[in-house]
Amino acid sequence: MPELPEVETTRKGLEPLITDRKIISAHIYKKKLRWDIPTHLKKTLKSQKILKISRRAKYLLLHFDFGQLVMHLGMSGSISVVNSFEPLRKHDHFELKLDNSKNLRFHDPRRFGSILWQSPNQTLALLENLGPEPLSYEFDEDSLFSSSIGKSRNIKSFIMDSNVVVGVGNIYASESLFLAGISPKREAGKTSKERYKVLTNSIKNVLKDAINNGGTTLNDFSNVDGNPGYFSQVLNVYGRENMPCMRCSGKIKRIIQNQRATFYCSKCQH
Repeated sequence: MPELPEVETTRKGLEPLITDRKIISAHIYKKKLRWDIPTHLKKTLKSQKILKISRRAKYLLLHFDFGQLVMHLGMSGSISVVNSFEPLRKHDHFELKLDNSKNLRFHDPRRFGSILWQSPNQTLALLENLGPEPLSYEFDEDSLFSSSIGKSRNIKSFIMDSNVVVGVGNIYASESLFLAGISPKREAGKTSKERYKVLTNSIKNVLKDAINNGGTTLNDFSNVDGNPGYFSQVLNVYGRENMPCMRCSGKIKRIIQNQRATFYCSKCQH
C-alpha cells in the first residue's frame, strides 16, 4: 500500500501539472471503488479551476472554490497526467480532462482506492480525529509521550495508529524504530519521554529521506511520471530477515505484530 512518502511524492509531482488548470469535463468509467464515486462529480467539476493540491495523512485533496475532491490510492492506486490522445488503460476508473490537452487519470487495479467529495465547512468522517502530521511542528516528543500514557500495546502498532500520528506505515515504522534503537516489542506506555524524543526525530528523518528518494519501490507503486520510487535501496531492516545488521553484528529478525511483518535487530534495539 502506498504510504505517506509515496502520496507526498505523488502530490509534489501533480502540483505543477494541475494547479490553476480548468476542468473541461469529468468522467467516471467504473464507479465502484472502496466506495462509489459520487456521480454528481461529472456536473460539479465541469468548468471549475483546480486551486491547489494538498495532502492530509494518505489522502490527496484537490481544492476548488466550493469544496475538495478527496482521493486515496488504496492498495494499488496511482494518479497520472497524460496527453489527451493517449488511450485509456484497463483499470482507469476516473478522469479529469484539463484545459491544456492533458488528462488526469485515476488508475486502480484492485479498486481499494477512493474518490470522494467534501463540501465547504464539511469534514469527511475519514478525516476526523486524525493525529498530527509527522513532519509538522505539532508532532514532537510531548505529543507522542502524552498519547502513550497508560498504553500497553507494542510501540510499533502505537506509532502506526493514525489517531496518534498520521502516515507512519509499516515499512517506515520498522525503519524509524531501528534508527531510534527501540525494540518494536516494547510497550508504548513504558517508554520514556527521552526515548520518544529520539523516536520523533527518527520518524521525521526516515520520512524526509523517503520523500527525497521518491518513496519506496514495493508492489504497484510508481511516481506520477510512471517511474518507481527508490527508497527501498536504502532500507536498513525492512525485508532483510536473517541478513546482518548494518549497525552491529546481529541479524535482522522478522516477527508478526498485529498481522503485519516487523523487522528489527534484537541486539541493538531494546
